[in-house]
Formats: sequence, structure tokens, C-alpha cells
Amino acid sequence: MASPRLETYCCPNRDAATQLVMNFQPEVFCGVCIGSASISLLLTILQLLPKKGQSPRKMPKASSSSTILLLISICDILGGLGMIFRSSVWLGFPGFIANISVVNRTDVWPSTFCVGSAMWIQLLYSAGFWWLFCYAVDSYLVVRRSAGLSTIVLYHMMTWGLAVMLCVEGIALLYYPSLSSCENGLEHAIPHYITTYVPLLLVLVANPILFRRTVSAVASLLKGRQGIYTENERRLGTEIQIRFFKIMLVFVICWSSNIINETLLFYLEMQPDINEIPLKNIRSAALITWIIMGVLNPMQGFLFTLAFYGWTGWRVDLKWRKREIPWESMSSSTVGENAYPSPVNYQSNIHDSKKISTTDSQQTDEAISMLSEGNTSSEERLTRSSPIYQGW
Repeated sequence: MASPRLETYCCPNRDAATQLVMNFQPEVFCGVCIGSASISLLLTILQLLPKKGQSPRKMPKASSSSTILLLISICDILGGLGMIFRSSVWLGFPGFIANISVVNRTDVWPSTFCVGSAMWIQLLYSAGFWWLFCYAVDSYLVVRRSAGLSTIVLYHMMTWGLAVMLCVEGIALLYYPSLSSCENGLEHAIPHYITTYVPLLLVLVANPILFRRTVSAVASLLKGRQGIYTENERRLGTEIQIRFFKIMLVFVICWSSNIINETLLFYLEMQPDINEIPLKNIRSAALITWIIMGVLNPMQGFLFTLAFYGWTGWRVDLKWRKREIPWESMSSSTVGENAYPSPVNYQSNIHDSKKISTTDSQQTDEAISMLSEGNTSSEERLTRSSPIYQGW
């Protein structure tokens, strides 16, 4: 699981709330993390592999959203690998991990492993949060025709730059001036927690607003394509809205337990003695949400692929195949049509106006197909309703 408590546990003088959750059935907790992360890792890779009897997904010509979806899955896969490695070492070498609690020691490897593995997990999931925010931004910009494949460079700079900057800043403030003196007060821990949860809260607040604006823009785009709003287009708009809802639902399910857990632990930290009897229910709730985090955080990768593409099936096709680029075939057909121009001027003007309309409709179809990627029924309805398909 991904929690700033992983970094605070690396402090020998950790707070009582962190000690409470990290010492609660550590073997069971690490086993839960390994099991959940392994299942999610295998199913995520299975979802992303090409399947027999299915045509490869076609990426829009002027959209970087397909790349963003893949990068989100990669961040989840690498973060899951970090969880498996960290939990395996904790289970396999309990004496090695026990040295973290020793203040005066010469062996720095336990603390190095603790800090390094925690930073790896935190950085990858934080980058996934930023990529998810970029997906919401890109969806809105593509519908507004203000984005393309070139914007992926800006997304890379923003995502990795902010993720690394916030992670390093939070760790530096937590462990200042040294690892042995960290966690002496909340002035060390609070900045670390803020830098950790900023991207998570940004997705929770900003993404629903951007998705709502995108859905409204899609409705206007579909109405303006042919001047009418058919039942097929209404269903397509609804399916895009449902897809955004699934993405946010997965995110809330996987990370709401983290927010609840941190709230409970911070409340316990404010108490003079967390072992008091009146605090028993709060301690129990904190421990329950701690285990839930170990289950749900790693499952985000697989659940996101279901929200992005739906269930793609079990039949994996590992044979290489050349992917047909849809706009190349469209360009060749256009060349064939223009090989013998009409000798009459007004017919040529009509053909030019049709070509402009067709190009505009093609750009609209590409924007809509980006939002409905992975949904075969939506793509088929879009093709049937397209003027190109109808021979307009």
C-alpha cells in the first residue's frame, strides 16, 4: 500500500500512532499486500496484452490520451512491484527490518532500504495521480481541439517534475536534519503528509469538474457534427459519461480508506495517551482501515484497466501484427477520388465543401473515439453515424 506512514516508520523515534499500525500483525499485513499486489499485477498485464479474435485498439491521430492511459497502468505496475519487493523483504528478513528501530547503530542498510522502498512506492503512485489529472485535462482539451500528441511532452514534464519535486521535498523535510532526529515534532511530519496527499486531493476535486465539462462539450460536439442529436449519439455521450464515472469510482474506492486512516491516526497523535480505553474504537477503526489500504491500494491498477477498456478476456495473442492506421486508408481513398478532377467548376466547389465538412467530421470522430476507446459498441455506432461511413 502507499502511505506516508511508510516513510515515518523509517524514523527510529517514530510517533505512537505510526508504531501502532506498523506493529499490528506485520506478517499478516505484508502477506495481504503481496497477495493483492500480485493479483493486480497479473490481471493488469493480462488486460493490456492483445487478445485473439480482437482487432487492436486504434489510437486517435491527434490525441495523447491513449499514451496517458498506458502510463497510468505502468505506474501502477511499477508501484505494485515495489510493494511486493518491500513486503517480501519484511517477511523474509525480520531481523534486518528490526534494526531500523535501533538509534545508535553502524549498519545503515536497513534504513536505506526502508527509505528507498517507501520513496519508490510513493513516487510511482504520486506520478499515477498526476497522470490521471493530465488525462482529465487532455480529455477536455481534445474535445475543444486544443491538444494533440505534442502535448504529451508537457504532460511528462509536469507529471514527473511535480512528482519528484514533492516527494523529495517531503522526504527532506521529514528527515531533516538527520534520519535519527526525524519525527521529533509535527513540524517535520505535516509538510511530508501535505506533499504526499496534494496530488490525491487534486484528482478528487479537479477531475470531476473537468470530466463534467468534457461531457457537456461532447454533447455540443455531437449536436454540431450533423446539426441533429440522434439516439446513437445520445447513447455515446452517456457511455462516455459512465466511463468517467467508473474512473472516479475506482479512484474513490481505492484511496478513500487512506484519507480516513490518516484522519484517525492524526487524531490519535493529538491525544496524550493513545492507549486509553475511550480511544479503543478509534484504534480499531484505524487498524481496520490500515488492512483495507493494503488490499485496495494495489488493486487500483487492475480496476483502472476495467474502467478504461472493460474486460478484455483471457485469450492472449502474442503474435506480432501490423496495425492499420485509419487515416492512411482514408488518405488513399481521398487520393483515388481526386485522381480525375471534374471539369465543371461548380462541381469542384461542391467537392471542396464536402471535403472540408468531411475533414471536420473526421476530427470530431477522432476526438469522440478517444473518449470511448476500448468500447467496441461505441466505436461501431460512431462509425455508422459518421458522414464518411454514410458516403456523405
